[in-house]
Amino acid sequence: MKKFFALLAFTGVLLISCSDDDTTMTTTPPPDPVNYTSGSADFSNYVAVGNSLTAGYSDAALFIDGQTASFPNMLAENFALAGGGAFTIPFMADNLGGATLGGQTILGNRLILSFASGSPAPVPVSGQGATEISNTLTGPFNNMGVPGAKSFHLAAAGYGNVAGVPLGAANPYYARFATSASATVIGDAAVQNPTFFSLWIGNNDILSFATSGGLGVDQTGNLDPTTYGSNDITDPNVFAGVLDGLLQTLTANGADGIMMNIPDVTSIPYFTTVPYNAIPLDEATAGVVNQAYLPYNGGIQQALAALDGTGLFTAEEAARRTINFSAGPNAVVIIDEDLTDLGAINPAFAGLPKYRQATPEDLLVLGNLSFLGTLANPNDPTSINGVAVPLTDQWVLTPEEQASVIAAQTSYNQTISALAQAYDVALVDANAFLTTFAETGFPLSDGSTVSATYGTGGGFSLDGVHPSPRGYALLANLMVEAINTKYGSNLPGVDPLNFTGLYLQ
Repeated sequence: MKKFFALLAFTGVLLISCSDDDTTMTTTPPPDPVNYTSGSADFSNYVAVGNSLTAGYSDAALFIDGQTASFPNMLAENFALAGGGAFTIPFMADNLGGATLGGQTILGNRLILSFASGSPAPVPVSGQGATEISNTLTGPFNNMGVPGAKSFHLAAAGYGNVAGVPLGAANPYYARFATSASATVIGDAAVQNPTFFSLWIGNNDILSFATSGGLGVDQTGNLDPTTYGSNDITDPNVFAGVLDGLLQTLTANGADGIMMNIPDVTSIPYFTTVPYNAIPLDEATAGVVNQAYLPYNGGIQQALAALDGTGLFTAEEAARRTINFSAGPNAVVIIDEDLTDLGAINPAFAGLPKYRQATPEDLLVLGNLSFLGTLANPNDPTSINGVAVPLTDQWVLTPEEQASVIAAQTSYNQTISALAQAYDVALVDANAFLTTFAETGFPLSDGSTVSATYGTGGGFSLDGVHPSPRGYALLANLMVEAINTKYGSNLPGVDPLNFTGLYLQ
C-alpha cells in the first residue's frame, strides 16, 4: 500500500499599475490601517485551557514549532492587535518532541516522512529529545493545554506531580509546569486572573476509547472517575459536572471566553485512511485461504443447524461470520466481541471463535498501514495478519463501539451548548467544522483546498488525529469569527497559507 505526498508551492504576486501615458510606474498605495478593537471583551490577559489540541500537539508529539503554531498562540497574536498582552507557553526543549524522566525516555519523538523504504512512511525523527520532565519550569503560563488530559483531570490535585508520572498517576507534560505537586490545571489557570479564556476539553474522554479500538469500557452510569481506566469513556454526568465547575472557576472574576464542542472523532484520518477491504489476493492465494477457513465455516453451519429456531443464533449472523476470499480486494478478518458466544449456548461449540470479515461500517485504525499483511509468526509465511490471523479488538472500531462513542459525544455537546449559553460565552461548532472538513475540505486564497486526507490533504498531521499547523489556523479563524460575532470585536484572523500543512525534513 503506497501513499504519495506532495507540497504546495506558494508564489507571491506584486501588483504594479501604470499611469495613463505608460511612462511612470507606481505601486498601488497601501490601504489605510485598520483600527482593531476588542468590542466588549478584554483580551489583556488570555489563558487557554484544554488538552493536546490547545497545546499545539501534532505529528504524535509536542515540540517548539508545533507549540508556536497552536491555535491559542494564533489567537493571542490577534488579541495583541486589540489590547492583548503577552502570551507565555511552556515550551519543550527542542523540536524533537521526545522527553525523558530521570534520563529514561518516556515520550517519543515526533513523526516525519521517511523515504528509506522507497515509499514515504511516517517514522519518528532521529535523536534524543532534550526535554527532561523533572526539570520543572517557572510560570505562570498562558497556554494551559495539557496533552492527554480528560475533563476530570483538569481539576485533579496531583495531576502535575513528577513523582506520580512513572506510576501513571500524573501527566508528564503538566508535571513540567505545575506550580506545585498538589496543583490543579484549572487552579493554575485561575490564579492568573484571566480576562479572557478559551476552554476546549472532552475530546480525550471518548478519543482514547476510539483510538484503542474500543479496548476500554463505556463508563456511562459510573460517577467515580477515580475508577476509570485510561481508555474508558467518561460518564456524561461526570463530564457535565466537571465542565460546570471549570466554567465557574474561569468566570468567577467576570472573564469572557470561548468554548468549542467535541467533533465526531470517527471522521478523522486515524479511522478513515485504511479501507476495510485492504487485502489484495490473486485467485490461487484466495483458494488457499478459503481452504484454511473450511473447518471454521463448517462449524458455523453446524451451530446454525443445531440452534435453528431457538432465536439464539440466526442465519443472518451465520452469514456474517462465514469467511470467503476471492481474487481482488478482500475484507480483512477480525475478532468481533459482540458476536454471539456460541459456546455459552451449547458447549459443543465452545471452540468456535468470534470471527467475521469487516464491512464498510467497520473502522480500521491507522496503525494497520504498517500492520496488515505482516506475519504473526516470522517462521510461518501463512500467518498473515488480517488474513489467516484475524485482527484483534485494538485494530478495529466496530459499529457497536462507534455507537458508544457517538452517544457520549452527543451528550457532551448538549452539555457544552447549554453551559455556553448559561455562562454567556462564545461557542464554536467544531463538530460541524470537522464534518465539512472531512467531506469537502476548505478552499484557500491561492486556489488550493486543504482537506482531511491523510498525508496529502494538509489539514491533519501524520498522527492522523491532530491538525497540522494549517489545520489549527483554520480552527483559529473559526474561533475569531465566533469571538467577533459574540463580543463585537473586529479581529482579522490568520492566513492558513502562512502555516505548514506538512513538516518535511
